[in-house]
Amino acid sequence: MIYHLLIFLIIYLITTHFFSKIRNLPPSPFPTLPIIGHLHLLNKPLHRSLSLLSQRYGPVLLLHFGLRRVLVVSSPSIVEECFTKNDIVFTNRPRLLAGKHLGYDYTSLAWVPYGDLWRNLRKLSSLEILSSHRLQSLSTIRTSEVKLLIRRLYRNKEEIVDLKSAFFELMLNMMMRMIAGKRYYGENVEEVEEAARFQGIVRETFQLAGVNLGDFVPLLGVLKGEERRFVELQKKRDGFIQDLIEEHRKQMAIRSQSPCEERNKTLIEVLLSLQESDSEWFTDQIIKSLMLALLGAGTDTSAATMEWAMSLLVNNPEILIKAQNQIDKLIGHDHLMSESDASKLPYLQCIINEVMRMYPAGPLLVPHESSRECYIGGYRIPSGTMLLVNLWSIQNDPKVWDEPQKFKPERFEGVEGGRDGFRLMPFGSGRRSCPGEGLALRMLALALGSLLQCFEWERVSQEMVDMTAGFGLTMPKAQALLVKCKPRPSMLEVLSQL
Repeated sequence: MIYHLLIFLIIYLITTHFFSKIRNLPPSPFPTLPIIGHLHLLNKPLHRSLSLLSQRYGPVLLLHFGLRRVLVVSSPSIVEECFTKNDIVFTNRPRLLAGKHLGYDYTSLAWVPYGDLWRNLRKLSSLEILSSHRLQSLSTIRTSEVKLLIRRLYRNKEEIVDLKSAFFELMLNMMMRMIAGKRYYGENVEEVEEAARFQGIVRETFQLAGVNLGDFVPLLGVLKGEERRFVELQKKRDGFIQDLIEEHRKQMAIRSQSPCEERNKTLIEVLLSLQESDSEWFTDQIIKSLMLALLGAGTDTSAATMEWAMSLLVNNPEILIKAQNQIDKLIGHDHLMSESDASKLPYLQCIINEVMRMYPAGPLLVPHESSRECYIGGYRIPSGTMLLVNLWSIQNDPKVWDEPQKFKPERFEGVEGGRDGFRLMPFGSGRRSCPGEGLALRMLALALGSLLQCFEWERVSQEMVDMTAGFGLTMPKAQALLVKCKPRPSMLEVLSQL
């Protein structure tokens, strides 16, 4: 019996391999095992594991993650082919557990299939939530949060600072104040129970985020209870945001009875105002899905990028000093820098680009899926194939970048924004690129520039900061960044007045 099973398995593996050759599919590691496919070849972190496979089999690689077919691409020219000639083909998202439950059954902006709903949501986010005008109107919130962080650092100047926690709380407070006018971490937290509820939801969300086996081997997902955990988490997320919507709805009704002075609206208020004129389209679910997408995409990613940036800077103090000298020269010492000052600081922009190149917050981007058969790199790609772009591999490839492991911000002199063709694209490319790029770059520049302007930064010991990456979709640092900081003498007068 065992002998016959072994013969059957060998025939199956060989037949599958040769059928792939005949059908002009991309190279694929042999053998492809039944049920699990190539999952046995993968280790954490996934982007490094896939990079090693691509080095062996080429920049166009076809894998099977359990029952799901996955195309992995890792060269700028191949990515360009995916997001130009075949952009519409790859505009869909794969139907994963996160999209089903956290994405309101694939109707949120991040997970909705390409079509009219996606176009309407994208237009809504671009015009009403993430437009330059809206971001500018909310800039005082971001400035206020950065000032609170600076004041805290100044007050506790003799202590070692955990920047991982500081940046994470900064981003969440920024985002929630823009969304709902509330802060849930640190000082001035007015509603303690509500803050604890929010913090618990955030912890659960990031614990559950990542690769779920149920997306590839459904039976394993059932055994691990993955779908049940998603359902329970989404009930909490949905209920929390719904409560905020009801609270804002009541406040707006009260204000309409007694008009008061003009004030910048929170993003929930902006969408509720639109709901008054078109309640069929601007449903509560649409509002909730947009706010949760903004919260999920705009917090952990930016916080991780800032932690990598400060880690690189304290390991390379000559670059840190060069950035501070430019800030001193172009901004001065008599006031804190503003968001609008960031455009005057080209070297700071170079630093941000270099950090995003070396440590992209989305090392595999958000996955795409082919809606029909197409050809990539001369290979036939069947409909329904998940596309993973190994951005980390491209941006750390010595064939693409000179000395890619070296922190050299100067390589981006003359490059504007967070893009450099298909060699640097931390916010993705094509129709499904991240609509929050402008907000992310504003937050990064303001926070990093302000910290460099106000403080001297040093490692806690002579040893270099450990730059090992941890596990997770946003490529966090394995070890939290602990640093020493002290006020710069030239900024003491400004800091003492905060």
